[in-house]
Amino acid sequence: MKSINELIKEINELKSELHDKDFLLTWEQTPEELERVLKTAQALKAMRQENIATNVFNNGLGISLFRDNSTRTRFSYASAINMLGLAQQDLDEGKSQIAHGETVRETANMISFCADAIGIRDDMYLGAGNAYMREVGAALDDGVKEGVLPHRPALVNLQCDIDHPTQSMADLAWLEEHFGGLDKLKGKKIAMTWAYSPSYGKPLSVPQGIIGLMTRFGMDVTLAHPEGYDLIPEVVEEARKNAEASGGSFTQVASMEEAFEGADIVYPKSWAPYQVMGRRTELLRANDHDGLKVLEQECLAQNANHKDWHCTEEMMKLTKAGEALYMHCLPADITGVSCEEGEVEESVFEKYRIATYKEASWKPYVIAAMILNRKYQEPGLILQELLDDAKKRVK
Repeated sequence: MKSINELIKEINELKSELHDKDFLLTWEQTPEELERVLKTAQALKAMRQENIATNVFNNGLGISLFRDNSTRTRFSYASAINMLGLAQQDLDEGKSQIAHGETVRETANMISFCADAIGIRDDMYLGAGNAYMREVGAALDDGVKEGVLPHRPALVNLQCDIDHPTQSMADLAWLEEHFGGLDKLKGKKIAMTWAYSPSYGKPLSVPQGIIGLMTRFGMDVTLAHPEGYDLIPEVVEEARKNAEASGGSFTQVASMEEAFEGADIVYPKSWAPYQVMGRRTELLRANDHDGLKVLEQECLAQNANHKDWHCTEEMMKLTKAGEALYMHCLPADITGVSCEEGEVEESVFEKYRIATYKEASWKPYVIAAMILNRKYQEPGLILQELLDDAKKRVK
């Protein structure tokens, strides 16, 4: 494991323009910028383990806006901003003037007078979540330009309709740790596959985040899903281009068995079809509750036709030496535990349960690293100052 000083040296050597842009999609960042976020996260984690305080900010707010339920990301964001010395303030839209028609431009400025970071989860409406984040970002830019805001808060995508960058970057950090380096991931086969779930409407952002990011690092990425469970076409095309540029590969197959064959890593996860998410968005916007109930029943019936898309011990035997690393963003639909029939067999999940917890544990550090790289042009220098000061937290 690299020392904190080694990590800081490597951070300083990586070129980055992250201080001038928000982290909304992983494929908008260069490989060097992605690597710098990873190394910053590693440095922060190492300092935490050494009990070294990482309070970069002496005061200020980290604002959160969650338009969908969350456990891991919600608490990871709270942990990240606290790690950096910020206080959290959750924006409850139902208790704000947003409910009375306040504009996005106005809200963005009003909540940002003392804010250093804003984290947004908006994944329910296809074609809307990422666009909303960009609208907020433009309003913040205008606020700084016009002298309303003293400085620009970092804006972090905590999951949208297109990507889940904090999740996929945490996944990448875990793979780097597990396999011993980013260079060790080249040529590794990762199977991103659909899996049966007794629920519907799960976002596309996790599978899209995985194929959009892992193809940046020379991995052999295989996407598998039943007919009709397509992802956003533009994201699939982005994955193809990424694989070509990195020397990896991107393949689509029609069965879980083919995807698992010889895989080093498997990521069986349910999601709703792209076309269904489009219909769901229209019904949500129209407040058509009856239509949503009909759509849900249609989708559950469609899902039930594919119960064989199930991560079992037999399926895992198809992987490389029968010992592929199982990954999941959590919570997984565990057969016989959280549901009658789900994505993964209980014995498989239990074997890799601690591994999935370690995977999730990277998210607070990744979020903090994104904020640090947005707020400071030279985050390595900031980390060095913290290390030189080396104030120990009270245990």
